[in-house]
Amino acid sequence: MLNKLEELKERFEEVSKLIVLPETMADMKKYAKLNKEYKELERIVKDFHKYKEVVENIDNTRAMLATEKDPEFREMAKEELDSFQKEKEILEDNLKAMMIPKDPNDSKDVILEVRAGAGGDEAAIFAGDLFRMYERFAETQGWKVSLMDVTEGSSGGYKEIIASVTGEDVYGKLKYESGVHRVQRVPATETQGRVHTSAASVAVLPEMEEVEVDVNMSDVKKEIFCASGPGGQSVNTTYSAVRLTHIPTGIVASCQDEKSQHKNLDKALSVLRARIYEIELKKHNDEVGAARKSMVGSGDRSDKIRTYNFPQSRVTDHRINHTVYNLPSVVNGEIGDFIEKLRIADNTEKMKEGSGALTD
Repeated sequence: MLNKLEELKERFEEVSKLIVLPETMADMKKYAKLNKEYKELERIVKDFHKYKEVVENIDNTRAMLATEKDPEFREMAKEELDSFQKEKEILEDNLKAMMIPKDPNDSKDVILEVRAGAGGDEAAIFAGDLFRMYERFAETQGWKVSLMDVTEGSSGGYKEIIASVTGEDVYGKLKYESGVHRVQRVPATETQGRVHTSAASVAVLPEMEEVEVDVNMSDVKKEIFCASGPGGQSVNTTYSAVRLTHIPTGIVASCQDEKSQHKNLDKALSVLRARIYEIELKKHNDEVGAARKSMVGSGDRSDKIRTYNFPQSRVTDHRINHTVYNLPSVVNGEIGDFIEKLRIADNTEKMKEGSGALTD
């Protein structure tokens, strides 16, 4: 791993020179990419310098112990050596953790989409439960949730609800929620008390900037219409809602939550960019092939990831075989435990791939 760290140090020095070139400053997309790489490498290189200094101190202290005869000086040297060894271990752990391949989207805001699946009205009600669960979790994280598009269910809940979630490391935490969520419970409409299984799908898409996903507006069909959902008289009587269709891919994105057509257009474009990125990413992954099939799944919206069993108050995440019996707390937004265990499982797999001492 030392060789890899030396390569990263050389790359850091290269990026340091490239980022200040006039041609780089003139290209916002290139500058943003290099600036992000610079910040990520800077942390690694800083700890690598400390690590090399500590290793040198250990070598020097050992050399002194080999020749020093004075008992007092030897005792002091041994204490210093113990201190250096502990510092070396901490720096090794930090460097190994930083060497884990980072998801470049972890720090991004997200487009959160929850859709009712199989199960009719009960699936729509469950989709509403899931969305409220994420709203409450977002509150605990200090994130902001803004509605973008809503289609309500006939008996409550949502056939589809789309929102933007903004804050710190939103995608890095919510990305593990993408997939199919199942519910097992007695629906309110069930007269014989039978337990039904329904489902809702969750998609968590990183919100992409214009410089990251370039959407040619000549490829986009724009339609405006009156908003149909709740929002007051001005929302429902003015042509403020926007629907965008990306002609090359057939992707449709709409937003009707704002009174301003311009704001709805901006939000719809955000959804469009996120969905185009999702398609391109899947295409890239299919072409490259799955060198590593993560135990936490690919984040694909078709993966069955979690079951919420109301009669037993049980929630099971199938990716890590983790079960808890505090369903009311979970649906009230306490999903941090699941997210942390999934993150640890994911990082453990990545560390196994790059395992080895720094002396390798």
